[in-house]
Amino acid sequence: MKFSRRLFALAAVAAAFALPAHAQHQVNLGVAIPAATHGFTAGIVWWANEAKKELEKEHKDLKITVKTAANAGEQANQLQDLVTANKINALVVFPFESAALTKPVAQVKAKGVYVTVVDRGLTDPSIQDAYVAGDNTAFGKVPAEYIAKALGGKGDIVALRGIATTLDNERMDAFNGVMKNYPGIHLLDAKYGNWNRDDAFKVMQDYLTRFKHIDAVWAADDDMMVGVLKAIDQAKRTDIKLVFGGAGAKGMIKELIDGKDPRIQANVSYSPKFIYDAIKLTAEARLKGEKLPATTIIPSVLITKDNAKSFYFPDSPF
Repeated sequence: MKFSRRLFALAAVAAAFALPAHAQHQVNLGVAIPAATHGFTAGIVWWANEAKKELEKEHKDLKITVKTAANAGEQANQLQDLVTANKINALVVFPFESAALTKPVAQVKAKGVYVTVVDRGLTDPSIQDAYVAGDNTAFGKVPAEYIAKALGGKGDIVALRGIATTLDNERMDAFNGVMKNYPGIHLLDAKYGNWNRDDAFKVMQDYLTRFKHIDAVWAADDDMMVGVLKAIDQAKRTDIKLVFGGAGAKGMIKELIDGKDPRIQANVSYSPKFIYDAIKLTAEARLKGEKLPATTIIPSVLITKDNAKSFYFPDSPF
């Protein structure tokens, strides 16, 4: 009887020592994203939490911690907390700013953490294991081609950029690349509106004061587009025939469907759902001990009244 008990005890000890072999496949995933300061990031936060809820339910060996930051400094501190307090072994990060977050992410990577960077790239891409984003080149190219065609290759335009990030540079470079083919179109100015409707309102007010004639506006984000339209309406300017936003916010897609504002004629897709996709791809790859492709790009396409219903999601926050 004592002998059988000893065998049982030895078996229990052996089983206990075998547990780490299973535990090593445990994925403790940190998600660092901007706070919901405007519509697009509200969508980012919503989709990230949807991913946490659904993936943790589906995978018992997966733990996801989501942290939101109101600025680059706060996000850098949160990355340290994810490593030291939450003991993450994988990270999905949507950098608040590219340059400011490059070193903090590098410090996380140096701890052996698998890093997936989303949307706003780092200034040193060698730090990341994978990159997931929308097609930022198309995001700039599609509006430029539409505006150029709508104006018949001639006119005065202004642009509102986002925040100083690699993706904003990609968008602006693509926009300018198209416009080089249209010498009759003059880009009067391109200032940062920080993907924020209030900041965009101020930038547009400045444009309206400085430029007595504007044919079209590229507001490279639908939240900025709201501020731009408000400034135009308050100034009672009737010379602006086209305002092109971006990212397919539900409010602007509804405007396209309804067709009540002739200035709103088209948009370009760039759904915040890619944060969900990035979290899912990263988590499931790491659970299998695999890596993601170096780059995953989600297409950005032209949205018009003809196909707008396919991009309208009234229950989403964006």
